[in-house]
Amino acid sequence: MQGKVEISGVNTSKLKTLKNEEMVRLMSLAKAGDEDARQQLVEGNLRLVLSVIQRFGSRGENPDDLFQVGCIGLLKAISNFDETKQVRFSTYGVPMIAGEVRRYLRDNSVLRVSRSLRDVAYKVLQCKEAMQAEQGKEPTLEEVANRLNLKLEEVSCAMDAIASPVSLYDPVYSDGGDPITVMDQVRDTKNTDDRWIERMDLKNAFGTLSPREKQILILRFYDGKTQMEVAGQVGISQAQVSRLEKNAISSMRKSIMES
Repeated sequence: MQGKVEISGVNTSKLKTLKNEEMVRLMSLAKAGDEDARQQLVEGNLRLVLSVIQRFGSRGENPDDLFQVGCIGLLKAISNFDETKQVRFSTYGVPMIAGEVRRYLRDNSVLRVSRSLRDVAYKVLQCKEAMQAEQGKEPTLEEVANRLNLKLEEVSCAMDAIASPVSLYDPVYSDGGDPITVMDQVRDTKNTDDRWIERMDLKNAFGTLSPREKQILILRFYDGKTQMEVAGQVGISQAQVSRLEKNAISSMRKSIMES
């Protein structure tokens, strides 16, 4: 979004700004039905829309779409604003525009999330904005949870629910060579295809053994017993256990090599 001059056919480098006195005058005319004044109000506050949608730039949404949705919020703000009250239009308009954008993001989310969880998430977002304005810094999730009287786990889950999903193939780092993707960071290095094949081969090889050989290997390598302990439990000599163990391992090794 940054560095883009044109959004939805609007040259953002040439957006107008209105002084507060002019805003009040145009607002009165627009309320009286002056369409030209209303048009001037819209054009004079497009920069406000642009500043609001920049907050949502990390969501991966099309800037043109967000700008158009923000303009809908601006039109609603102009229609509902009471110019007789001692409040600047920007103070009233920013939450209206941001609310419209949030509703759009909520209703067009790639992942379907329960309405109750989405409502919690947007309460959290509103609370974070208010606290940031009060404190001059971004509050922690724990501070937001305390303000809303919610459990930290509930707040965390709600924020995760509205986070934009990422592709496993999205690059996270590149130094000019092959980029490191999300998959490289989250993939399971233990349960790889090679490991699954090894386990299958091992299982098949184990299945070729006699019941006594299986019992001896289970007692030795699964239960961790010594050959003397296995001999006492099975009822044979330690020498027989050693011989059966070696034969079983040799037989499994041969079966795996042949597979």
